[in-house]
Amino acid sequence: MTLLEQIRENAKKANKRIVLPEGEEERTLKAADTILGEGIAQLVLIGNPEKIKAEAEKYGLKNISKASIVDTKTYPDRQKYAEIMAEIRQAKGMTVEKALKQLDSPYYLGTLMIKAGDADGMVAGAICSTADTIRPALQYIKTAPGVSTVSGAFVVVVPNKAYGQDGVFLFADCAVTIDPTAQQLADIAVISAKTAKALAGIDPKVAMLSFSTKGSAQHEVVDKVVEATKLAQAAAPELDIDGELQADAAMVQKVADLKAPGSHVAGKANVLVFPSLEAGNIGYKLVQRLAGADAVGPILQGMAAPVNDLSRGCYVEDIVNMVAITALQAAAK
Repeated sequence: MTLLEQIRENAKKANKRIVLPEGEEERTLKAADTILGEGIAQLVLIGNPEKIKAEAEKYGLKNISKASIVDTKTYPDRQKYAEIMAEIRQAKGMTVEKALKQLDSPYYLGTLMIKAGDADGMVAGAICSTADTIRPALQYIKTAPGVSTVSGAFVVVVPNKAYGQDGVFLFADCAVTIDPTAQQLADIAVISAKTAKALAGIDPKVAMLSFSTKGSAQHEVVDKVVEATKLAQAAAPELDIDGELQADAAMVQKVADLKAPGSHVAGKANVLVFPSLEAGNIGYKLVQRLAGADAVGPILQGMAAPVNDLSRGCYVEDIVNMVAITALQAAAK
């Protein structure tokens, strides 16, 4: 069984309720049909019920009737949600009247379903920007207790099983924080270890990556990674976190023995924390293309409840997999 097959199987056991706010979109509907047919998750589709039913019939989708289908204009809990929104953002000038207008957006309605406990997570982005997906979540769901940094991770599966944990890695941050501080890097390291364990069953070995290994180079950007490593180790002493490490020292035991002897992580790393978004984004795309790796994500980390973003170029299978991942994130919380 592949990792993605295992994720889907685990999601079935979790039986979580996931919102798809782009319920009228073709790929989303086709993914929903698969999800409901396989029992991966319960679904809420937001959109015009008549249009969704017509589209389902058009594409020969037999399972859409198993979903809860809601319209932003007629959803019965709009008033309750608006009152929640006004309470949370009163200091920002939010009123019930303004909130009711905001709830015309399926992304805000889906977010408030989660906030009110009527759903466990949301997946969106097939037809909207990342900002449209994430902004409502940051405003109303907010970050998890003790977490101040939101980041984006990828589960990366490489053909060569000698690396990572049988070829499985988690890369972060590849999607959100452009130039993290030392504290933000430490936060990303700790939350990434938890994501790796919850989603991929990885025993996390976290490498704080740099162009230096254990003082081999001197620069302020190296100093940031060194400080981040200390902060992460102090915040989560139960985790195996080490740095600063070059990528080869992190992944290759022979190199680790020369550059970082005695490290519990070097040569065995399966969670790679990049020093910047630039490095992380370039890194995962190089591995994906040159090594023929599967890269699943971005998986949004650090939120109080899971909200995940899709690429507007996503495929049906990408949506199915992201819903399964979101369900497991919800189960882990």
